[in-house]
Amino acid sequence: MLVELKARFDEENNIVWAKKLEKAGCHVIYGLVGLKTHSKIALVVRKEEDGIRRYVHLGTGNYNDSTAKLYTDLGMFTCSEAIGEDATAVFNMLSGYSEPLSWNKLVVAPIWLRKRFLKLIKREMKHAQEGREAFIKAKMNSLCDRDVIAALYEASSVGVQIELVIRGICCLKAGIPGVSENITVHSIVGNFLEHSRIFWFHNDGQEEIYMGSADWMPRNLDRRVEIMFPVEDENLMEQVRHVLGTQLADNTKAHILKPDGRYERIDKRGKKLINSQQQFCEEAKNAVPKKVNIYQERVFVPEETAE
Repeated sequence: MLVELKARFDEENNIVWAKKLEKAGCHVIYGLVGLKTHSKIALVVRKEEDGIRRYVHLGTGNYNDSTAKLYTDLGMFTCSEAIGEDATAVFNMLSGYSEPLSWNKLVVAPIWLRKRFLKLIKREMKHAQEGREAFIKAKMNSLCDRDVIAALYEASSVGVQIELVIRGICCLKAGIPGVSENITVHSIVGNFLEHSRIFWFHNDGQEEIYMGSADWMPRNLDRRVEIMFPVEDENLMEQVRHVLGTQLADNTKAHILKPDGRYERIDKRGKKLINSQQQFCEEAKNAVPKKVNIYQERVFVPEETAE
């Protein structure tokens, strides 16, 4: 069990829980010196009939019962052997035992997450320069990393279509001719705090979708332990596309960043109203199996008179 003692607003609570866990016999670790552990990962190792199996949960949000009621987040539960190996490697690294020579699926900061993001952006640039369709659709809390912003400007200038959903700080300027005319930035402020991170790259039709714990900020890419993980199952990919597509279509709670830095509401006149958060709540309700009350008629048979 890793307990992050630098968790904002939860420092005292985490210290209390760490002491309780240690008292109960749990092995508690506190992360790496100089790096805040911001990744969201859980690993369960089970001995089953056919051998040892690892179950992994990876998410965009904290394991916190209070914020879970207010934040919008996404997570993935898997028993993929490749991801299981990587999850074990993450905990070995955090406990100071070892760092693997190579990784299967997970992309970890501060080791090489920054390089992977820049490589993915440059790949879309290459496709656009060759006349092929190229787009990047991403969602995060904040965007202020200079290298990433510069790469997005360069990608936009060669024709990559970039659509972003940024809840908070955004240092990128959208809609500037010759620089960012192919970039749009949406900000959604609704009943829930937008907190999930999604990264969708067209990749010449061989789409790649990732989720994770990191924003495009220097602190996330360089000074924190973060995890980005791929979504590879087609059904799950379709669900993530739906989430991001719906948010990009939101015209009720979304604001659009203008070239002068102002945010403006979307003109809703003559359009079907789309409130992404409300729609997701309705979809979640409809996904719950409805209870079927079957009335079983009882037959009461009177007892015959004893002879």
